[in-house]
Amino acid sequence: MQNAALADLGLAPEWSYEAIDIEPADLVARIGELPALGFAGVNVTVPHKQAALALSDHAGEAAAAIGAANTLVFEGKQIRAENTDAPGLIDALGQVPAGTTALVLGAGGAARAVLWALAAEGAVVSVWNRTPARAVAMVAELGGSVKDNPETDSYDLIVNASAAGLSGGDAMAELPIDPNRFRPGQTVVDMVYGSEPSALLREAARAGARTVDGLEILVCQGARSLEIWTGRKPSLEVMRKAASRG
Repeated sequence: MQNAALADLGLAPEWSYEAIDIEPADLVARIGELPALGFAGVNVTVPHKQAALALSDHAGEAAAAIGAANTLVFEGKQIRAENTDAPGLIDALGQVPAGTTALVLGAGGAARAVLWALAAEGAVVSVWNRTPARAVAMVAELGGSVKDNPETDSYDLIVNASAAGLSGGDAMAELPIDPNRFRPGQTVVDMVYGSEPSALLREAARAGARTVDGLEILVCQGARSLEIWTGRKPSLEVMRKAASRG
């Protein structure tokens, strides 16, 4: 999707985007090599987001507050860390009115970005995690409250930011969600994405809830990263089409 956007902007082939597999132990050394190879920056994903922030020289507001970065910018000998996951989520949602009740499922790097983004928009956020202590620690740092047994129909917005379903398993069996209690007027987001809507989103849609899949969030956060590197705003539609083909 990034290469499609670069071509649409007229920046290819001078600019290109590629995937690089890096083991955690090799992250610092490999990132250090990239500027000399002509890289303007990188996206980083699980499990590197917190480590990416730690190796940066300075960080944008979102990355610093969340404690994780998904975007690095090479500026001479300096590395700047940014987090486009948080604003990308808000872009995908369109609007989060102040006072909206939200449930975040998970307590990892993605969940931290979701919690920070929603709280910044004035939402009242609850957090559930399979390991409660991690949720308690995250809430103590970023705000919100912990719910051990959340009631599905009590929330205006539900965001699955956990790893449930990431490896193709049954996310519904791993989450404290009653599919019979989804309702119209809710928005349900699953940050896990695939070629078909997840079981979580299928059940929510069946009940009349609005759904947002992880692919849309991927596109929105990717567009913000690309704009940071190039200074040009890419076409979301071009990126959506390319991402859906992938």
